[in-house]
Amino acid sequence: MDLQSHLRLVRQRWWVVLSTILVALGVAGVVTIRSEPQYASSVTFFVTIPSQGVTDAYQGGLFLQQRVKSYTDLLTSDRLARGIAGQEGIGLTPAEVQSRVSAEMLADKVLLTASVTDPDPARSLRLTEALVTQFVALVQVIETPPGAQQAPIKVEVVGGPRVGTEPVSPQPARNLALAGVLGLVLGVALSVLRGISDNTVRDGATLRRVTDTPLLGEVPLVDTTDLVPLMAGRAANSVQAEALRKIRTNLRFVDVNEPARVIAVTSAVQGEGKSTISCNLAIALAEAGWQVLLVDADLRRPRVADYLGVESGAGLTDVLIGETSVDDVVRPWGDKSLLVLPAGSTPPNPSELLGSKAMADLLLELKGMTDIVIIDTPPLQAVTDGVVVAVQSDGALLVTRHAKTSQGQAIAAAQALRAVGARLLGCVLNMTKLTKADSYQYEAYRARPTAQPAIAEPVDLPRPAAGHGDGIGGPVIDNPTEELSRIRR
Repeated sequence: MDLQSHLRLVRQRWWVVLSTILVALGVAGVVTIRSEPQYASSVTFFVTIPSQGVTDAYQGGLFLQQRVKSYTDLLTSDRLARGIAGQEGIGLTPAEVQSRVSAEMLADKVLLTASVTDPDPARSLRLTEALVTQFVALVQVIETPPGAQQAPIKVEVVGGPRVGTEPVSPQPARNLALAGVLGLVLGVALSVLRGISDNTVRDGATLRRVTDTPLLGEVPLVDTTDLVPLMAGRAANSVQAEALRKIRTNLRFVDVNEPARVIAVTSAVQGEGKSTISCNLAIALAEAGWQVLLVDADLRRPRVADYLGVESGAGLTDVLIGETSVDDVVRPWGDKSLLVLPAGSTPPNPSELLGSKAMADLLLELKGMTDIVIIDTPPLQAVTDGVVVAVQSDGALLVTRHAKTSQGQAIAAAQALRAVGARLLGCVLNMTKLTKADSYQYEAYRARPTAQPAIAEPVDLPRPAAGHGDGIGGPVIDNPTEELSRIRR
C-alpha cells in the first residue's frame, strides 16, 4: 500500500486516532495529578590535583577526567548511601537514599554535579548537605595511598547545595505533550492496521470488483434512515430517495435487449436492508408510472407488510397452497400504481413452497398482471429460499451493507446465484456514509418547490408500443406529469 492508501485509511477511521489521543491524554492527566511533587537540590564538585602530585598538566587533565567518571558511580554507591543514612535527621534507609541520588559529569571537564530529589524540599537539602560531607570524606579515604598523609586528588564544592522552589516533577505540560504525540502515533498505527485487516465492503469499487457485477447505486445512511418507506412523505425529497431513483434508472439500462420484469432482491446475510430497498425501489418504480407488484417472499421473517403498513393476513403462502387467489390478497398501496402481496401465513417448508411449480406459475401470472414484479427474498447464506426465487426470476439484485458485509460474504452470495444459473443484474451498497461534500452538492442542487404556471392544454405523451416498453429495459419515459414538472422547473 502507498502513502495515499494509508492516509485514506486514517481518514476513514479518524475516530480511532481521536479516541487514542484522548485516552493517552486522560491517562497522562491522571498520572500527573496522582503523582507526588518532587523537589530537587543540587551541588557541583570541582576535582583538582595538588601541585606536588602529577607535574604534567596535560597528563594531569586526562587523569582527572578518568577519575571523575568513576566518581559518578561513587556518588550513587551503596557505601556512600550507608554513610548518608547513618547521619542524624535523615530518617531513610540506604536503599531509599540511593534511589534519590543521581550524578552526571560535565563533558570534557572536571566538574561533577549531584542531584537529590525528595517530596520534602527541606529533607532534600539535608540529604544534599550530608552527601557533600560524606562524598568528600570518602574520596579522601579511597584516594589516599597507604602510609601517605594526603590524597593526590582534592574535591571542592563550587556550587550549592541549593534546593529549587518549584517541583521538578510532575511536569503537566511535558507529560500532556508526550501523551498527545504518543496517542497520535499509536492511533495512526491502529487505524492503518485496522484498515489493512478489515475485509468488509466499504466502497462501491470494492463491491463491484469482488462480485464482478455492475454497481447500480449507493444508498447513504442519514438521520431519516428509520423512516420506512423513504420514498414517501417528507423523506421523498431526501438524498436517500435520490439514490433510490438512481438505482431505478440504472436498472432500466442494465440490459436494454433483455429487460428484467421480475426482480428478486436479496442479500448475503440478514441486517443489510434488503427489505427496505425492496419497498422503496417498488415505490420509486411506481412513482415513474410503472404498474408495480411488490411480493414478500421472505416467508420466515416477513417485513414488507409492516414497513408499508398494509394488512398482513392472507398472502403468498395462501396463494401457493391454493387456499385463495391472487386477486383476493393483493393490496394497493398509496396513491401510486403499486400493489403489495404480503407473505401470508408462515409455512413449515418455505424452500419447497417457493421452489414449487405453483410458484413458477404464479410468477408468470403476476408478470402478465403488471409491468414489473419486485420480490423481497431471504438472505442467501442463511437459507436457500433466495436462490430458489432468483432462479425463477428474470434477474436478482444483491444488497450489501457498508462496513458490515465482508468481501467473502459478497463473493459467496454472487457465486451462489451464478452456481444455479441465476442472472445477477447488479449490486447495491446500502447504508454508506454521506460525506459533507456530497450532502452539500445535494442540498445546493435540490429542487425547491415554486409556483407552477398553468398549462393551457394537457400534453399527452405516448406510451411505448407493445413489446418495447413492457419491461425496465424498454425505451420509455417516466411518469409524464413528473417529467413535465421537471422541465418546467
